[in-house]
Amino acid sequence: MATLLNETLLWLMKRRLPRIEAFMEQPMDAQEQVFWNLIQEAQYTEWGKIYDYSSIYSIREYQERVPISTYEDLFPYIERVMRGEQNVLWSSEIQWFAKSSGTTNARSKFIPVSKESLDDCHFMGGKDVLTFVAANKPDTRVFEGKGLSIGGSLSSNQLNSRTLAGDVSAVVMKNLPIWAQIIRTPSLEVALMDVWEDKIKLMAEITSQENVTSILGVPTWSLVLIEKVLEITGRDNILEVWPDFEFFIHGAVSFAPYREMFKNQVFPSKSISYLETYNASEGFFGIQDDISRKDELMLMLDYGVFYEFIPMEELGKTHPKTLVLGEVELDKNYAVVISTNAGLWRYMIGDTVRFTSKNPYRIKISGRTKLFINAFGEELIIENAECAIMRACEATNAVLTEYTAAPVYMEGNKSGCHEWVIEFSQEPDNQTLFEEILDKTLREVNSDYDAKRYKDMVLQAPKVNVVPKESFYQWMKNRGKLGGQHKVPRLSNDRAFVEEILATVGMEC
Repeated sequence: MATLLNETLLWLMKRRLPRIEAFMEQPMDAQEQVFWNLIQEAQYTEWGKIYDYSSIYSIREYQERVPISTYEDLFPYIERVMRGEQNVLWSSEIQWFAKSSGTTNARSKFIPVSKESLDDCHFMGGKDVLTFVAANKPDTRVFEGKGLSIGGSLSSNQLNSRTLAGDVSAVVMKNLPIWAQIIRTPSLEVALMDVWEDKIKLMAEITSQENVTSILGVPTWSLVLIEKVLEITGRDNILEVWPDFEFFIHGAVSFAPYREMFKNQVFPSKSISYLETYNASEGFFGIQDDISRKDELMLMLDYGVFYEFIPMEELGKTHPKTLVLGEVELDKNYAVVISTNAGLWRYMIGDTVRFTSKNPYRIKISGRTKLFINAFGEELIIENAECAIMRACEATNAVLTEYTAAPVYMEGNKSGCHEWVIEFSQEPDNQTLFEEILDKTLREVNSDYDAKRYKDMVLQAPKVNVVPKESFYQWMKNRGKLGGQHKVPRLSNDRAFVEEILATVGMEC
């Protein structure tokens, strides 16, 4: 029975390959079709009427007429949709909102999720992941076991109890078709539990008894779950628990710091394959189509998402120049702008990408348009850090000079943390209190950080290094970066800056 199911699903997934090959061969045709479908569908929405979508006759006209938007720009419209108004940004009824952090004016942001974005974007992305699994490993038996997926949780929308909000993984999981529910584990009731400690424990108990052949999840939470499974089973290696395991499918944070750990310690077998995805609350954008090309993702062009790209030198301008797919160049960084089948119009998602190939269009995620730390899915942005530093200084009579922060990555069964290097002109009168308020404020202003700090399961309390006066000056001087145009990088996923500064003052990391 299991073999028949495996063969049937592989056959179904491979049927999608000709359509993927079609947009690979005619990428701009695919994107133009998406564009016109979006314009036609939204022309009678309130947004479509404001910008007179019915009279738009070219992509260039659309770019000239409709402004680039941030979440803050669209929020007044999104809030109305959250309160129950329809046909505001998108034509079909909105019943779901994907919740994530990263906005500058609120603890969380809420992204509308339409039926079209679920069916044609998020679900299609999930199915295409399986299509590429089959394409990369034709003899795979991945469907003879279960796919383990770690979701978030859902709750009622506080502005309208008839709709639900939650992590995009939870929204997707709740709406999965029956066939997809059959091949995944654990049950929906367990996967959507909102108490993480209880969820991880129960997931470990259930999945330790299952034939898990793949995992779809963020590396950090996957490590926590695997450690719990090993603790329950008493085994030394997860492949002793799941001997038929084949694929680890990851996304949300850079896999680079975890790659060697997963290959050498977590799954110490050359038969395990790794496949990356590029998906977010706003949509599903890219998939690693070739497992030999690590960090390179094929841009998926027929998911109801129209792409534009802003050259980095245009960022910050009132009317930045934007390029369509056929105008981009290789090895240049671009900020990503999307128009979607959920009503996000010329929306800057905050990511920057670099094209590594144009046939097909493959990208590498190169960074963010804002300073951030996102090593564990916490999405800590500069506004969060500034708020926390300010409150901690006010409470401890400290005066700040400079600071930077970077992650300490998880190692073995040890949680990670954020390491801060801070220079004061007047040091805190109570450093312990300073650290407590720093951590407490970050948890208050960033829901994703708060989730990772829960019971120290992924993130421990921040580690704060206070360095002597002029330490940052000396470090910048050593790097030849003195001068008004050079600024201390506040947040980074890379530990290079933190380690260099500590080395400058003779402190150990």
